[in-house]
Formats: sequence, structure tokens, C-alpha cells
Amino acid sequence: MDRSDNSVFETLRAVTRRVETLTLVVVLCVAGALWAFVALAAEMIEGDLHGFDETLLMALRVDGDPAEAIGGTAVQTMMRDVTAMGGITVLTLLTLTVLAYLVLRRQRASALFLGVAVVGGQALSHLAKLGFDRPRPDLVPHGVDVATASFPSGHSMMATVTYLTLAVMLARQEKRLRIRAFYIAVAALVALSVGVSRVYLGVHWPSDVLAGWTLGTTWALLVWLVARWLERQGRIEPETRVVSRD
Repeated sequence: MDRSDNSVFETLRAVTRRVETLTLVVVLCVAGALWAFVALAAEMIEGDLHGFDETLLMALRVDGDPAEAIGGTAVQTMMRDVTAMGGITVLTLLTLTVLAYLVLRRQRASALFLGVAVVGGQALSHLAKLGFDRPRPDLVPHGVDVATASFPSGHSMMATVTYLTLAVMLARQEKRLRIRAFYIAVAALVALSVGVSRVYLGVHWPSDVLAGWTLGTTWALLVWLVARWLERQGRIEPETRVVSRD
């Protein structure tokens, strides 16, 4: 092996040491989520998702009566409450609360970064809707009022973006690993619930929700990567070190 080969080998080793395994895993997840969104968008444009969408949408309806969702009035009321958790009012109030929390902890740079991340996710959601302009489902009555295009689901995407981003920023302040995991798990559960509620209420095709989840996850993971990079650059406050794994 000559000197140039040794130089390349040493460079690769240095890069490998600098890049954490967790960061590599997140990068792979970003690539996978983005690929899934692109694949869904391509299938939607070609019209290949109609059978899949119709089957799942009608599975949530009373057999023989598409106007009636399964579960009755109680479940319908619950789903309206759940879907509100992905609405702009709830997400804004929750974001402002976490921003205030970070400011009170003297984490002003992190608070600013969080605000930009959430607003950026909202802008991406609107641009995606304008770009695809898919009509809403017309097979069943809508359980709530809607005014925008269908693909991707804005509620699903913004719930994923906001809840996961807030969870990541809160987790950075937590010393215990299991509490960090709890934040992420709750955020993911809420985002999943909001997406299911949109299909149940008949205002989105299932593929709209899947697209919202994948694009929202892509954005949230990118936010995490940028936060790590900014921390290393000294531009936002460092995260709290994990001191307990039990």
C-alpha cells in the first residue's frame, strides 16, 4: 500500500470516528422516509392508489351505509377531539408553551431554532398541498369542515413535525434516557392518532395520511440533525448529558 492509499485510509478513519452511529442511523431514516414520500407521490399521480385508499376508507364505515362511520356517535366525537390536536390552534398554543419553557430556562437560541423549525414545517406542508392539489375524498360525508387540498394530509404532517420536534427539543434537556424515550413515544403516538382520525372522519385518503407522516418525519429528523450540527458549532445551547439509563 503506497503513501496515497495510507492517506485515504487515514482520512476515512478520521471521518468515521467523527460521525456517530446514531447520526448515521438518523441519516438512513431520513433517506428512507423521503423515499417513501416520493414513492407515494408517484403512485398517487399515476392513480395506482385508488383501490388501496378506497378499501381502507370504506373499512371504517358501517357495512351497507357509507354515510355512517363505525363506532357510533361516541367514537365520532372522540375522533373530532383527536383531530383537533393536529389543528393550527392547538399546535400553535403548544409550540408557544414550549418556546416559553425554553426561554425561562435561558435556552433562547434553542427557542429561536424551534420556532424556525416549526414555521418551516408549516410552510413545507402548504407548498406540498399546492404542488399536488389532490381533491378530497368524495365517497363519504366529511366529519369536519375542510378547505385545502388533500395530499399530503396537513394535519398528519404538522402533527408529526410539531410533536416530534417539540419532543426532541424537550428531550435535549432531560438527563434520563427513559424520559427522553417517553417524550418521543408520546409524540409519535399523538401524530399517529391524528392521522387515523383524518381517515376516520372521511376528510383524507389513507395515502394522504401516509404521505403526511413520511414527509413530517423527514422534516423532524432533519431538524434533529441540524440541531446537533448547530450545537457543535456553538450556535445553540448544548444538550444535557444522559446520566441514567434505567
